[in-house]
Amino acid sequence: MKYAIVESGGKQYKAVIGATIDVDLLEVEVGQEVKLDEVLLVVEDENILVGTPSVKGAKVATKVVDHIKGKKVDTFKYSPKKRIRVKTGHRQRYTRLFVESIEVE
Repeated sequence: MKYAIVESGGKQYKAVIGATIDVDLLEVEVGQEVKLDEVLLVVEDENILVGTPSVKGAKVATKVVDHIKGKKVDTFKYSPKKRIRVKTGHRQRYTRLFVESIEVE
Protein backbone atom coordinates (compact mmCIF):
# COMPACT_ATOMS: atom_id res chain seq x y z
CA MET A 1 0.00 0.00 0.00
CA LYS A 2 1.37 3.36 -1.02
CA TYR A 3 0.41 6.52 0.84
CA ALA A 4 1.78 9.96 1.61
CA ILE A 5 1.35 12.61 4.26
CA VAL A 6 0.76 15.99 2.56
CA GLU A 7 0.33 19.51 3.86
CA SER A 8 -2.31 21.88 2.54
CA GLY A 9 -3.48 25.06 4.22
CA GLY A 10 -1.29 24.45 7.27
CA LYS A 11 -2.91 21.07 7.98
CA GLN A 12 -1.65 17.56 7.33
CA TYR A 13 -3.61 14.87 5.49
CA LYS A 14 -3.04 11.20 4.68
CA ALA A 15 -3.32 10.72 0.90
CA VAL A 16 -4.00 7.16 -0.29
CA ILE A 17 -4.21 6.38 -4.01
CA GLY A 18 -7.86 6.00 -5.05
CA ALA A 19 -9.26 7.74 -1.95
CA THR A 20 -10.56 11.26 -1.37
CA ILE A 21 -9.41 13.91 1.07
CA ASP A 22 -11.23 17.04 2.22
CA VAL A 23 -8.93 20.09 2.39
CA ASP A 24 -9.70 23.73 3.13
CA LEU A 25 -11.36 25.54 0.24
CA LEU A 26 -9.15 25.94 -2.84
CA GLU A 27 -9.98 28.46 -5.57
CA VAL A 28 -10.05 25.93 -8.43
CA GLU A 29 -12.90 24.64 -10.56
CA VAL A 30 -14.38 21.15 -10.38
CA GLY A 31 -12.54 18.77 -12.70
CA GLN A 32 -9.18 20.57 -12.61
CA GLU A 33 -6.00 18.86 -11.48
CA VAL A 34 -4.12 20.03 -8.40
CA LYS A 35 -0.52 19.07 -7.59
CA LEU A 36 0.32 19.01 -3.88
CA ASP A 37 4.06 19.71 -3.54
CA GLU A 38 4.38 19.75 0.26
CA VAL A 39 4.87 16.01 0.78
CA LEU A 40 6.18 15.26 4.28
CA LEU A 41 6.30 11.45 4.15
CA VAL A 42 5.99 8.73 1.51
CA VAL A 43 5.44 5.06 2.41
CA GLU A 44 5.52 2.26 -0.17
CA ASP A 45 5.49 -1.23 1.36
CA GLU A 46 8.87 -1.42 3.20
CA ASN A 47 10.32 1.84 1.80
CA ILE A 48 9.80 4.93 3.93
CA LEU A 49 10.93 8.39 2.79
CA VAL A 50 10.87 11.06 5.47
CA GLY A 51 11.32 14.68 4.45
CA THR A 52 13.29 17.39 6.21
CA PRO A 53 10.85 19.16 6.15
CA SER A 54 9.53 17.85 2.82
CA VAL A 55 10.54 15.04 0.45
CA LYS A 56 12.49 16.42 -2.51
CA GLY A 57 10.82 15.76 -5.87
CA ALA A 58 7.69 14.17 -4.41
CA LYS A 59 4.28 15.26 -5.66
CA VAL A 60 0.73 14.06 -5.16
CA ALA A 61 -1.51 14.44 -8.21
CA THR A 62 -5.16 15.07 -7.29
CA LYS A 63 -8.34 16.02 -9.10
CA VAL A 64 -11.06 18.30 -7.72
CA VAL A 65 -14.26 16.30 -7.26
CA ASP A 66 -16.51 18.81 -5.50
CA HIS A 67 -16.74 21.80 -3.18
CA ILE A 68 -18.63 20.84 -0.03
CA LYS A 69 -19.72 22.31 3.29
CA GLY A 70 -18.81 20.72 6.59
CA LYS A 71 -20.95 19.99 9.59
CA LYS A 72 -22.69 22.97 11.19
CA VAL A 73 -21.15 24.33 14.38
CA ASP A 74 -23.49 26.32 16.65
CA THR A 75 -22.30 28.83 19.20
CA PHE A 76 -24.53 30.22 21.92
CA LYS A 77 -23.59 33.16 24.14
CA TYR A 78 -25.75 33.59 27.20
CA SER A 79 -25.67 36.11 30.02
CA PRO A 80 -28.25 35.52 32.73
CA LYS A 81 -30.15 38.47 34.21
CA LYS A 82 -29.15 40.72 31.29
CA ARG A 83 -31.38 39.21 28.58
CA ILE A 84 -28.41 38.56 26.29
CA ARG A 85 -28.82 35.50 24.12
CA VAL A 86 -26.87 35.27 20.86
CA LYS A 87 -27.01 32.14 18.72
CA THR A 88 -24.84 31.92 15.60
CA GLY A 89 -23.79 29.10 13.33
CA HIS A 90 -20.94 28.37 10.95
CA ARG A 91 -20.33 25.83 8.19
CA GLN A 92 -16.74 25.49 6.99
CA ARG A 93 -16.23 25.08 3.24
CA TYR A 94 -13.99 22.32 1.92
CA THR A 95 -12.66 21.08 -1.41
CA ARG A 96 -12.87 17.32 -1.96
CA LEU A 97 -9.82 15.98 -3.82
CA PHE A 98 -9.46 12.54 -5.44
CA VAL A 99 -5.90 11.21 -5.14
CA GLU A 100 -4.79 9.91 -8.54
CA SER A 101 -1.10 9.21 -8.03
CA ILE A 102 1.91 9.70 -5.78
CA GLU A 103 5.09 10.51 -7.70
CA VAL A 104 8.62 10.36 -6.27
CA GLU A 105 11.61 11.33 -8.39
